Amino acid sequence: MEIYFKLFEVLFPVFFVVGIGYYLGKNNPKIDTSFITNFAANIGTPAMIIFAVTSTGITFDIFKDYFWYYLLAIFCFALVGIPTLFFLKTKDIIRELPPLILPNTGNMGVPICLFAYGSEGLGVSASITSLIILFHFTLGVFLADRKFNLNVIFKNPPFYAIIFSAIILYLNIDLPTFVINTTEWLMYATIFLILMSLGIALTRLKVFSLLNALVSSFSRMILGPIIGVVIIFYFDLSGFAAGVLLIQCSMPSAVLNYLVASIYSPKKIVDSVASTIVVSTLMSFITLPIVVYFALRYFS
Repeated sequence: MEIYFKLFEVLFPVFFVVGIGYYLGKNNPKIDTSFITNFAANIGTPAMIIFAVTSTGITFDIFKDYFWYYLLAIFCFALVGIPTLFFLKTKDIIRELPPLILPNTGNMGVPICLFAYGSEGLGVSASITSLIILFHFTLGVFLADRKFNLNVIFKNPPFYAIIFSAIILYLNIDLPTFVINTTEWLMYATIFLILMSLGIALTRLKVFSLLNALVSSFSRMILGPIIGVVIIFYFDLSGFAAGVLLIQCSMPSAVLNYLVASIYSPKKIVDSVASTIVVSTLMSFITLPIVVYFALRYFS
């Protein structure tokens, strides 16, 4: 029975804050979330990466190893996603691939891992999220726009936060207390705001092709955790870090895929991406409790 209470403690805060955002979005369809987007991209996410990577007790080896493990997971997501899109007879597989390979490890994954495994879980989840954030503004833009633009990387504050954090971790440098306290406060503010913005986004995104969205979401939500389990057992991983990897492999499609697509892709592609995000997020309310239960039971 204790594990069920733990499961409730982990998931309730996340779903509750998402629910607040959904309620606000329903009551005020014109609510402006641009502040949240700008704050999270330019201040909150870099602060979260710096605090989670440098101040939670994880080692550089753990950061490096799980960075690469999740890179392998993304490659496997692509191996599953491409045949899925072929099955759906998708005309532009390249542009519709991001929601299948870039999950919501930040908005949902980080807080769930934090509540499940504490500060150490936060550190490992931030290592994984660093990779996803980097990919959103490199691979994600390349796929959505069908061309690569280095300027997007150099104008991306989280990119510099990742490099800074990796150097600090590698050199084993202790950051000043005022930096730790500031980034911690900004991190918790960011987690609340982006979860709330996720709820607001769910009131605005629409499903345009339910069948295609269901198949794509099945690929993301069912095969994702299976890939995570395979990687865990292949590399003989254990403990909380393995649980974090499993949880992060089980996340729905990231809302950031929609934002990138809306800038770089045609409207038809944007509609398809939005559909996958909505359906996979709704599916996660069913699948995530099962995955987190499994992670807490076998990887703690």
